[in-house]
Amino acid sequence: MACAAVSAPAGAQQPMVIASQAEWSQGYDAAPRIRVQRSFMPTVSQEAIIGTEQAIARYREIAARGGWRQVATNQRLRLGSKGPGVVALRERLIMSGDLEPSAGSSPVFDTYVEAAVKRFQARHGLNATGVVNGPTISALNVPVETRLRQLEINLVRLRALSGDLGERYVIVNIPAALVETVEHGQVVSRHAAGVGKIDRQSPIMNAKITEINFNPFWTVPASIIRKDLIPKMREDPNYLTDNKIRVYNSQGQEVRPESINWYSDEATRYMFRQDPGADINSMGFVRINIPNPHGVYMHDTPAKGIFGDDFRFVSSGCVRVQNVRDYVTWLLKETPGWDRAAVDQAIASGERIDVRLARPVNVYWTYITAWASPDGIVQFRDDVYNRDGLGVQNVMAAAQAEGLDPVN
Repeated sequence: MACAAVSAPAGAQQPMVIASQAEWSQGYDAAPRIRVQRSFMPTVSQEAIIGTEQAIARYREIAARGGWRQVATNQRLRLGSKGPGVVALRERLIMSGDLEPSAGSSPVFDTYVEAAVKRFQARHGLNATGVVNGPTISALNVPVETRLRQLEINLVRLRALSGDLGERYVIVNIPAALVETVEHGQVVSRHAAGVGKIDRQSPIMNAKITEINFNPFWTVPASIIRKDLIPKMREDPNYLTDNKIRVYNSQGQEVRPESINWYSDEATRYMFRQDPGADINSMGFVRINIPNPHGVYMHDTPAKGIFGDDFRFVSSGCVRVQNVRDYVTWLLKETPGWDRAAVDQAIASGERIDVRLARPVNVYWTYITAWASPDGIVQFRDDVYNRDGLGVQNVMAAAQAEGLDPVN
């Protein structure tokens, strides 16, 4: 399977968004009952099963009462907005437990509504801006019956993963585009991730992380040569040179790009390899090897701006990891001589260095679109690969289709 899409270097790294998307550190008005604290509960855990069972019971009650009404507006609502749209928004947020009933039905978008919107956005994997934009409205308008069915489907998935996952393990939740490191039953760190596009999906699998490659070369997979590289060379004959991608024939001899007929299948007979270097190499500083039949792995990326996006389904199947130095340091925790200083030194050297983990770490690539914790926090993510079969796919795409503004 192809792994890293060929792309030009991106700009500066965006601010880390894990706290707003997964840990919800709040500094705004919210009643103590609905304030969400940082959670150390793994997405896949016995606690998640219990929480999801409780959420199913609660959502069945909401459905029995007639569910929630649609929030009909084609305008962004924010602090200070006024009108009937704000009243409908208040009612919707109260129904899902994001706003206290005592907040009333005022037509004014106040700080309590803003806090509730941020909470709702965080629970749905959206940047918690407090502004009701297109993706937020699309998520608000998913019927309660659909959300209930999502919880029921994912409870089955959670139960299927309820065995002994290991003392130290990694969870990759593909719909959430999120990586969790777990030790002794608690989350140690969370990392935003870039996962497979809808037409180049990341696989569901259980495997082991065995090796770290610092400053790796990137050999372009055959599928990316066909789908990406050849079209780009037809548009820009300097693309390979600009991105430091070299061409080799079957004898290992370097071939000049201009000698290849890019309007035929000739290019598929060559090997394409990108030089190391975090500023240009599609794997950035680090590749994390996971032996598996799909040919996928985890890696750094020079395009760190993706980690600040709501929609992070951008790769050709592999998983790009935010704050990869922290992640690799945790993976190498039991490997003698590989603390954070050693990781930084290996990267700074610019040399290809391969490190075998003293003890492989279990990794689970999962597909969980709904789960909850026993404290009542219910999480939903888009069914980007349509595996739930409920039509809850990309709220960003839905917002654009309805003519709603997807920008914060």
